Amino acid sequence: MTLVAILLGGLAGFGLMLVAAGLGGRTLDLPRPQRSGPGIDRLALRVALAVAGGAVMAALTGWPVGALLVAVAGFLAPDLVGSGARRGAEIARLEAIAAWAEMLRDTMAAAGGLEQSIVASAAVAPPAIRTEVQVLAARLSRQRLAPALREFADELADPTADLVVAALLLAADKSPKRLGALLGALAKSTRAEVTMRLRVEAGRARTRTSVRVVTVSTIAFAAGLLVFNRSYLEPYDSALGQAVLGLVGLCFGSAFWWLARSARIDTSDRFLQEAPA
Repeated sequence: MTLVAILLGGLAGFGLMLVAAGLGGRTLDLPRPQRSGPGIDRLALRVALAVAGGAVMAALTGWPVGALLVAVAGFLAPDLVGSGARRGAEIARLEAIAAWAEMLRDTMAAAGGLEQSIVASAAVAPPAIRTEVQVLAARLSRQRLAPALREFADELADPTADLVVAALLLAADKSPKRLGALLGALAKSTRAEVTMRLRVEAGRARTRTSVRVVTVSTIAFAAGLLVFNRSYLEPYDSALGQAVLGLVGLCFGSAFWWLARSARIDTSDRFLQEAPA
C-alpha cells in the first residue's frame, strides 16, 4: 500500500505541476533527443529525489499527503536550489556577448574582414561563449558565412545574441561600413541590461535570504518533532489532519511559486529561430 500511495502521490504531483504551468502561461520544455544526455540526467535526478523523499516521508509518518508534498518538493528542488546559479550564468553570457561584439568591432577597425575577425576572436572569446565561437570559426572553413551565423545563433539561443548575429548577417550581405558603430551600440545596450539585472538581484537578495531562513527553520522544526516528539504530530494522522497538512503545503508551494515567478525576468522572444515545421 505504501508503494501505491507513493506512485499515486508522484502522479498527482506531476499533474499539479502541469496545472500550475498552464495557469502561469508557461510551457514545460522536455529534453530533445539530440541533447538527451544532460536532459535525462537532470530528469533522473528529479525523479530520484522525488521518489526517495516521498518514500522516506511515507515510511516515517504513513501520511500520503506528506509523501506527496515531499515528492513534489524533491522534484522541484533542483530548480529552487540552482536558480541563483542559472541567473548568474545568464548574466555572464550577456556580458560575454557584449565583450565579443566589442572584440569584433576592434578587430575590424584594424583592417580585418568579418570572417577573419570572427576566426581571430575564437581563441580569446569570453569563456561563457568561447565554445560556440570556436565552433563558428571552424564552421566557416567549410560553410558560407550566413548559414554558419544562423547556426551560431541557434546554439546561443539568446535574444541579445540574435541582435548581434542579425547585424553580422546584414554586414555579410551588404557593405559593413557601419558595422563597427552598430556592434558598439549593441554592446553598450547589453551592458546596460546586465547592470539592470545586477541591481534587481541585489534588491531581491534580502527577500531570498529571509525565505531561506524561514524555510530551513520550518523544516528543521518539523524534522525535530518527527524524531523527538512524534506524539505532538498525531493529529495529522486523521483525515482532517491530512487535509490541514495539504492546505499548509499548498500555502508554502504557492509562496515559493510566487517568489520564483517574481525573480524571473521576462525577455523578448528570439527572432532568428526557424519557424516550426
